[in-house]
Amino acid sequence: MKLTILGSGTSVPHPKRASPAHWLETPNGKILLDISADAPHRMAQEALDWTNLDAIWISHFHLDHMGGLPTFLFGTKWAPQTQSRTKPLKIFGPEGLREIVETISNSNSYGLLEQPFQIRIVEVGANANFEVVRGITATTLKTPHTKESLALGLKDEDSKLFVYTSDTGFSEDLGPFAKHAALLLMECSFRKNKPVQKHLELADAMRLAHECAPEKLVLTHLYPEWDNFDLAAEARPLWPGETVEAKDGLQLEI
Repeated sequence: MKLTILGSGTSVPHPKRASPAHWLETPNGKILLDISADAPHRMAQEALDWTNLDAIWISHFHLDHMGGLPTFLFGTKWAPQTQSRTKPLKIFGPEGLREIVETISNSNSYGLLEQPFQIRIVEVGANANFEVVRGITATTLKTPHTKESLALGLKDEDSKLFVYTSDTGFSEDLGPFAKHAALLLMECSFRKNKPVQKHLELADAMRLAHECAPEKLVLTHLYPEWDNFDLAAEARPLWPGETVEAKDGLQLEI
């Protein structure tokens, strides 16, 4: 699997960090993890094969994580590149996802689900097990961020584990869920003195890193306060493993 960071930032406008979106290339399909308003154009900027995207994962309903979904569907409906597409696009997310998409679609007769190809919206809850694309199985974990927010664990046919926490407060449950992940993509919104409990700061992230012991830890969802600090250097005294600062355009092999 190959991960491309499309958006390592937050909802706050930033010159170098788009809002959250992460592209995962697997041998049997392409998966987009969250789809901010920036994501459709970021996929094009990185020369990714967005016309053949197989699946989208929506972790929760905050706009910086799903605000680009209507825009993307409006684009695929009319783009010349997608008119000959026949394979379905699967959109996975928490319960209530279909209602949101249909409400937006009906608000101005957009017809977002009336595509040249089939759209399959699959709603999942916590502790779900399902196949995202062939050979990639998924599990979910409830996280303390919103009432619907979910972390996602993906395993390939070689049992390599990739975990994406998306937005979350500290949770003891993330330890066993992400144990020994080949790559753990975790939010780390704040350096310290976080203003809200339903996000992570560096000390929280490092505590979870000790519990999960991933082969590689990538910290993302970085607020602008991180601009003046070297994240990897800040993390090093707190956890001896490999910590990588997510940056837009960064590519990593899993």
